[in-house]
Amino acid sequence: MMTGVTKGFEYKMKMVYAHFPINVACDKTPGARANNKIEIRNYLGEKVVRTAIMGEGCVVDRTKEKDEIMVTGNSLENVGRSCSLIQQMCAAKHKDIRKYLDGIYVSSKKVIKE
Repeated sequence: MMTGVTKGFEYKMKMVYAHFPINVACDKTPGARANNKIEIRNYLGEKVVRTAIMGEGCVVDRTKEKDEIMVTGNSLENVGRSCSLIQQMCAAKHKDIRKYLDGIYVSSKKVIKE
């Protein structure tokens, strides 16, 4: 708990796709719950928009690197839960997972150093 309050936690997630590029939009509405929503479009070419609401205190944003998002926050549990929610939303349902590897996966976890 002390580490989270003083430094914070950061998870980076990579978007992996073979044919259809995944589009991600991070909500940047000002207010108490700023940067607290992520919308995923064009996953496997589907028209459905997947929306995930991040845990309390978590901030999701795009990085400068291509096809990468970053989830940061003070609570390790909330940051991890938010990343797992994003990963589970982009699971290839009713398909052979050995062939359909598309999705958003956690690539690195670290403590933010100031």
